[in-house]
This record gives sequence, C-alpha cells and structure tokens, in this order.
Amino acid sequence: MMDLEGEVVIPRSPIKKKESWKTVLSLAYQSLGVVYGDLSTSPLYVYKSAFAEDIHHSDTNEEIFGVLSFVFWTLTLMPLLKYVFIVLRADDNGEGGTFALYSLLCRHARVCSLPNCQVADEELSEYKKDGMASNNSSLLGSSLKSTLEKHKILQRLLLVLALIGTCMVIGDGVLTPAISVFSAVSGLELSMSKEQHRYVEVPAACAILIFLFALQHYGTHRVGFLFAPVVITWLLCISAIGVYNIFHWNPHVYKALSPYYMYKFLKKTQKGGWMSLGGILLCITGSEAMFADLGHFSQLSIKIAFTFFVYPSLILAYMGQAAYLSRHHILETNYHIGFYVSVPEKIRWPVLVIAIFAAVVGSQAIITGTFSIIKQCSALGCFPRVKIIHTSSKIHGQIYIPEINWTLMLLCLAVTVGFQDTKRMGNASGLAVITVMLVTTCLMSLVIVLCWHKSVFLAILFIFFFGSIEALYFSASLIKFLEGAWVPIALALIFSAIMYVWHYGTLKKYEFDVQNKVSINWLLALGPTLGIVRVRGIGLIHTELVSGIPAIFSHFVTNLPAFHQVVVFLCIKSVPVPHVSPEERFLVGRVGPKEYRLYRCIARYGYRDIHKDDLEFEKDLICSIAELIRSESLECSILSIDSENDEKMTVIGTSSSNLGVRMHEDGDEDLSEIVSISEVKVPKSPERLRKRVRFVVPESPQIENEAKEELRELMEAREAGMAFILGHSYVRAKKGSSLMKKIVINLGYDFLRRNSRGPTYALNIPHASTLEVGMVYLV
Repeated sequence: MMDLEGEVVIPRSPIKKKESWKTVLSLAYQSLGVVYGDLSTSPLYVYKSAFAEDIHHSDTNEEIFGVLSFVFWTLTLMPLLKYVFIVLRADDNGEGGTFALYSLLCRHARVCSLPNCQVADEELSEYKKDGMASNNSSLLGSSLKSTLEKHKILQRLLLVLALIGTCMVIGDGVLTPAISVFSAVSGLELSMSKEQHRYVEVPAACAILIFLFALQHYGTHRVGFLFAPVVITWLLCISAIGVYNIFHWNPHVYKALSPYYMYKFLKKTQKGGWMSLGGILLCITGSEAMFADLGHFSQLSIKIAFTFFVYPSLILAYMGQAAYLSRHHILETNYHIGFYVSVPEKIRWPVLVIAIFAAVVGSQAIITGTFSIIKQCSALGCFPRVKIIHTSSKIHGQIYIPEINWTLMLLCLAVTVGFQDTKRMGNASGLAVITVMLVTTCLMSLVIVLCWHKSVFLAILFIFFFGSIEALYFSASLIKFLEGAWVPIALALIFSAIMYVWHYGTLKKYEFDVQNKVSINWLLALGPTLGIVRVRGIGLIHTELVSGIPAIFSHFVTNLPAFHQVVVFLCIKSVPVPHVSPEERFLVGRVGPKEYRLYRCIARYGYRDIHKDDLEFEKDLICSIAELIRSESLECSILSIDSENDEKMTVIGTSSSNLGVRMHEDGDEDLSEIVSISEVKVPKSPERLRKRVRFVVPESPQIENEAKEELRELMEAREAGMAFILGHSYVRAKKGSSLMKKIVINLGYDFLRRNSRGPTYALNIPHASTLEVGMVYLV
C-alpha cells in the first residue's frame, strides 16, 4: 500500500488483543497521576469541613469515631462498590463520563436530540459494540423504551439531566482547584500568627492558581511525567503518617470502622451531625474521575490502582488522623481540626511542599477533564463552538480551550478571594460532587434496563440503594445554600442556560433548513450548466443537511452569474459514538446526474475524535470523491445506503485507511497507474500555492473513459483551487412567537452565535478562498 508521503501504512487489526499485564500495570501507574490527584488530596480538608459545624469534640471520641466510620463506609460504598464494580462496566466503547452514558442511551433508544441523525449512522462498527448487551429484553424494559421514544418531554428531561451533570462537572472544575490549593497552603497557619497567616494564605493560593492556569496552554504531556510520582509520593506520605499516628496515639481506632458508630454519631449530634455530612462527603471528591477518564486508560488498570493502592492509603490516612485527634481534644491553635495538626512537627514543611504539588496535580486533572467535557458537549451540539487546541500529537485527549481556561481561572480566583475559608468552599464543592453522582445513578439505572437488558427490579434496587445514600448527602449539602452551596447552583444554571439555548437554536435552525431545502426537480430544470457559467475550481458548500439541496445554494445561483465546475455539499456531523474509524469516515454520493458534477460528502466524527487540519482534510475529501467515481465505474461491492431523497451514499474511508485512490501533489513520475493531467503551468497565487495534482489508482481492471474524464476534470478543478462557501445566518423568531422564544432566539442564541467560532475545518482557510452568503432564518 502506498501513501502520500512515502510512509508505511499498517492497517489496523480488526481483532483487539488482550492487554498484557505489563500494559495494565503501566496504565495503572499512569492513572494515579491523572485520575486520583483530586481524590488523594481530600484528607487535607475532610475533617476540618466536617467539624466546621457546631459539633464539639468530646472526651468520649464518639464524634471523631463517627466521622471516621462515615468516611470509611462512604469510600467503600461509593468509589469502590458503585464505581469500580458497577459503573465502570457501562463504558461507551472504552469511553466514560456523563455523556458516555447519555450516548449509550441514545443508541439503544431513539432519544437522541442531534438534528441530523441518519439510519446510516447505525451501521458504524462502534454503534452497537456493547459487550454486555443481549437480545433478551423484559416486557417492562420494552415498555420503558417505547415510552421514552414516544414522549418528547421525557427526551428533553433526559437531555436536561445529562446537561445538569455536565454543568456540575464544570462547576467542580472551578471549585476543586480553589479548595485543594487553599487547603494545601493552609499548612502555613501552624508556623505563623493568625494575623500574619490571614495576609499570606489567600495571596499565596491565588498566585499558585494563576501559575496553574497559565501553564495549561503548554499541555499536560510536558509535565505529565511528574504527575504519577507526585501522587504516589503523597499517598505513601499520608499513609505512612497514618500508620505512625495509629500505633503512636490510638491502636484501637479500628473499632470506629463499625457502622454502629455512625448511628451513635447521628444520635448524639442530631441536626449538627446531619449537616456535617456535607463535609464528610468531600472524602469522595474526584471519584467521578475514575469513570470520566476511562477513555485514557482501561477498566482493569483503574480498578487495580484504586483497589490496591489509593483506597488503602486513604483509609490509613483518615484512621491516622482520627487516632491523633482522639488523643488531642483541646488543640493549642485556633484553627480547629486540620490535616497538618496530625503531621509530626519535624516533617511538616516537606509535607506542606508535597501537599501543594499534589493539589496542583489534582487541580490539573479536573481542569483537563473540564476541557474534555466541553469538547464533548460542543461536538454533540450542546455548547457553542470554541477553539480547541490539541497540545499533544501523540497522546489522545490532551486538549486546551483558551476561552474556558481563562473563564475557569477568573471564577476560581473569585471563589478563593470571596470565601477565604475551606468551610464555604467545601459546602460548594460537596454539592457539585454529589449532584454529579446523583445524575450518574439515574442514568445508570436506565442503562441497566435499556442497554444491558437486565431486570427493571435490578435497576430499581440500584437507584434505591445508592440514590438514598446520595440523597442523604445531597440534602445535607443543599441545606447550606447560603453558606456557599449557592455557587455550584448558580454556575450550573448559567452553563445549563447557555447549553440549552444553543441546542434549542441549533435544532430550530436545522428544522428551518429542512423545511426550505430545494427540490431535485428545481435542479434538474436548470440543466447540467445550472443555467450559469461553470468556471474552473471546486466550490465547497458547507451545510448541516444530510440530504437535499440547501437553500443557500439556490440563493447563490440566482444572484451570481457563475459557479464552479465541481460542487461539493459538505456536511461535517457528530454521531453519538466516541470514535468513528477512518475506514468509515465519509459518506459520499451524487446529487443529480453525473454530468452535473454535484457531489455530497458527509464527514462523520465521534464526540472524542480529533478533527484533521484543513490541508489533510481537503486531500481526504477529494480522494473520497475520486474513489466514488472509480468504484461506480468498476461496480465494486462497497457498502451503499439509500437516503430519503434516493441519493445513493457510499461509505469511503480516509486516504490513509484504504487501498483506494490516492492524491499526489507534485509527486514522483514513476507511480503505478496515473490518470494523466494537463501540463499547463498554473501561476502561483499569493494566498495559496497551486500544485499539480495526480490521482494514484490501485491496480484494478481498466476503468471506463467516462470515469477517466470525470477524474481528469476533478484533478483540474483541484489544481485551480478550492473555494469555501459558508452560510452566515441571521436567526430570528417568527412573528407571533411567544415572548420567551423571542428572548431565547433573538437575544440568547444570537449572542452566542456571534461570539462562537466557525466550523472547525474553516479556521485556517485563507480569506481570499472564503465566501459568506447571508441568510435570514425565521424559526
């Protein structure tokens, strides 16, 4: 197989080999720095937040033992039982997170709200690749599925539920860096007076946060090799301190692991103990990362890292802290119960330094996770388009979004300066964490029935058991609304409004496109020349439509006397799968008869796929059309799908993924079989160098002259250059629309549209090659 630049192309094996233990352990080691940074820093502030309420630390130790019992069982039931043993199995072809669950549901029941879904998308290899799915579905499961598919209101509620979970993850991206860094820096309180500490703690935390966000554009791969060693050092440090405190202060602290102490704690403290659950909840901050970051690692590696290292280290750390506090009821400082009081005085400074590094690593992970989930939302049409920079060409998923980064930094600094204490930060962070977990529990119960085809009673048992625990913590966090918990709610409302307005506007705009598309009869009446002069070159018309002729084309043709000799209607769409293989990237077909030289190309991407740069994308696009021409001539048995407008669409991969037509620009002469091209020299353009184009056709029977002529014309058009026709839409609500719709469309959606990025592939297009056609959309 030949490729464009002489590299050896190795086709991917369809059989995925089982991971070796060496690979699994290597991934487990790497996951410590990415997945568990946030979870491992929770001992810095859990006890301090739990005892921030009106709970007195008495000589009987019932309070501290009760908190330890709650921490132990919360860590055991939520991260270990729920996530490690159940939720991690609900991956979407290896990907995890809130949108992965929503994507699974969209594929097993027709609840997807993406506007341009096609039946052809269901033929993708990853669409039904669910290892746990079976054909046996219960009567109740089928009834639930049909109910969801019939009622639009339930589909909207499902989308809103996914958006709420997503927005709380974004809120966590604001709150986690603030509380982690602030708690790490708070260790300075034991080495200076309260007056001095007040003026040092906040500026130091802000300086570290600014430094952290300023480093984001370099990408985590440049410093990522330090992440795992930092977290490992931190976990070994706190577990060693925990073991020391257990044996030195109170070896009988293990008795507190009995759930009986939870009962005694709540009986004695009553309302104060219930409210302190909001602080205890912080011990599982970062647990969701185990599922959200699943795509970068594997189920087994994450399970091994947590079960055999992270979980025992955290339990020892919390037990050691409780053992120390059980022998120190009256503290000499005025800073209540913090992490650093339990650290031996001789090693406090080294531990402080390690804690700050660990807090930075934990914050880095949640920031990167926020970037990833924003990208997913944008890909699925639920967030305005933003500039996405891939910071690593080798490591998948490492991205940087400038607008989101600086927004997070400003919000993070505002929280730090505004609260200036871990109590209110903890209240805010706790509510964000538990809301995401509640959303995951609700979506998982649907996955159990609709995707795994298990009993409805099993799903009810799941949501009742874990949901009741999370509801208890949720109520304890929500009661602190005025004491900081309002922050994640406010952030969620703002981001949810942005997402829903953008999704609603996008949906209405697409419906307008569908209603106003031009019929094929109009096109046929124009004839092969379209009633105008056809000039050299390729006209690439961007459209959201997957069938039919967009109104923008008729608008253009009726107002200008000339158009390009080759016209391509390009639709770049996202499908509800994490990845689309290069072999299935394009759906290509004709619009009208062959002599019209009109083609449709649908480029399909998963919500975690990386979009190629414009030059490589252009090559793949032209090669896919050339391959369509060749395959039609040879009548190859290539997968074809008939669309609703009787357009025959052919699945064609990228030029690097198949043995089809390749394109060479200024390439070597001695290639296998080359369709000849004109030797006319094309003058250089100041905007773009026009190169001579050759199509390299694989060894095959001789193709007919008509196809050769069409390929020659396509090459000449490619040499002449490519023009991009983009629609510049002005979306307005129709007359007679409700006041709410006018506000949403005329103000909200219009503002977001004007301040969002254009299509991804169009970012680097020379302005001389771009033409915008304005249209008013009345939705």
